[in-house]
Amino acid sequence: MKKIISYNLNGIRSAINKDLIGWLKAENPDIVCIQETKAQENQIENSLFEEQGYHCYWFSAQKKGYSGVGIITKTKPDNVVKGMNIEAYDNEGRFIRADFGDISVISVYHPSGSSGEDRQDFKMKWLENFRKYINELSKTRSKLIISGDYNICRLWIDIHNPEKQQDVSGFLPEEREWFDNFINEGFTDTFREFHKEEKNHYSWWSYRAGARANNKGWRIDYNITTNNLHEILSDAYILTDVVHSDHCPVVLEAEF
Repeated sequence: MKKIISYNLNGIRSAINKDLIGWLKAENPDIVCIQETKAQENQIENSLFEEQGYHCYWFSAQKKGYSGVGIITKTKPDNVVKGMNIEAYDNEGRFIRADFGDISVISVYHPSGSSGEDRQDFKMKWLENFRKYINELSKTRSKLIISGDYNICRLWIDIHNPEKQQDVSGFLPEEREWFDNFINEGFTDTFREFHKEEKNHYSWWSYRAGARANNKGWRIDYNITTNNLHEILSDAYILTDVVHSDHCPVVLEAEF
């Protein structure tokens, strides 16, 4: 059994100061896909993770203190690929892939469009290019686990007060349509595989107005798999009580 966690840390150095390593030791995941390291590779203390038995792989943004993804894993991968070979996206450190036999695990950080129209346009172009990239990748790496912060609530039940949020980036109709189309092309939202109609399950809360205490959240973090991995899925759940970030970890358990 492998325990795979996706976790947007909103700053890895800040999370380490909030006892991320102690939590890792207790939780003992096999693979952690990390988003928003907000650090250059030389600013991350790999030894802290290596002491817990992890191999560390990072892909940072050119801009300091911004974006950045990583994968830490107890099993050394056969191959690691940093970026998508698309300069505009790779400059922002949004994609890293590790291959384990015939299965590939990806840590991805989709852009946010909340800062304005330019970034929303960037996000929509990214989404289409990401879909094309994954479809092309799946021709040679057909078994994919795509873990990360997608910055989209996929379903009506994935956000508090959906009626009033339909004009907000992250819950726009065109974003949800993209996500539905992506899933329908052969992917599984693993959390919904095990919790089909359950409400009030979120992975991100605003720091404002007591949103987390009142569970006024969004489910924007996912472990998405290709449908051909369906038989190896054991469980998927969200660790809402873990508080190193404004996000919390989302977990996939699978036999591989």
